[in-house]
Amino acid sequence: MRIRKLAMLLSKLEPHPCLDVELEQYSTDGNLAARWLTDIASFGDLPEGCIIADLGAGNGILGIGALTLGAGKTIFVESDEQACNITKLNLKNHGFEDVGEVIQSSIGDGEQYLEGVDLIITNPPWGKQIPKADRPFLQSIITSGKTAHILHSANAVHIEPFFIAAGWRAEKYGEADFALPAKYAHHSRQRDKTRVGFWRITIN
Repeated sequence: MRIRKLAMLLSKLEPHPCLDVELEQYSTDGNLAARWLTDIASFGDLPEGCIIADLGAGNGILGIGALTLGAGKTIFVESDEQACNITKLNLKNHGFEDVGEVIQSSIGDGEQYLEGVDLIITNPPWGKQIPKADRPFLQSIITSGKTAHILHSANAVHIEPFFIAAGWRAEKYGEADFALPAKYAHHSRQRDKTRVGFWRITIN
């Protein structure tokens, strides 16, 4: 599927409610999600029929994009109840109810849902509101023993050392602009943007 067509499809999903400042709930837009998922597929990490875990799934945009590209199943893990309900609605509206499993859970609260997973994708909180809020997400990748792709602040300097210390490899392979709508009081402009980076995490 072409990036533009995938971006258009993902842009039609019901949006993330983005109501919790502490959870750093920022929506990934359709264009960025499509570009990132296409990059993931180019590594050969998104083969037909694979099982994906989308950690901190929000409205399900990344996992639904993976299903659209041929994944066999996506497990959506999200702590926010309203976001989980929106993910379920998006799965239903796009015909993926039977291949999408939504789990309301905080990351790190037991990880049985990672059993049998082939790939993890995650856009974790960056720790701007709560320091080190991303660490349970990063640790879950190590616990799973599976290849992962992470979207994080382009300025993050701790990702490579975190995984290298655990005997893993972390490769930063791209950057892009990430749109930040003015949904929170600390945003002074109508819209803002920041730079994000993409990392591929593999075990040595």
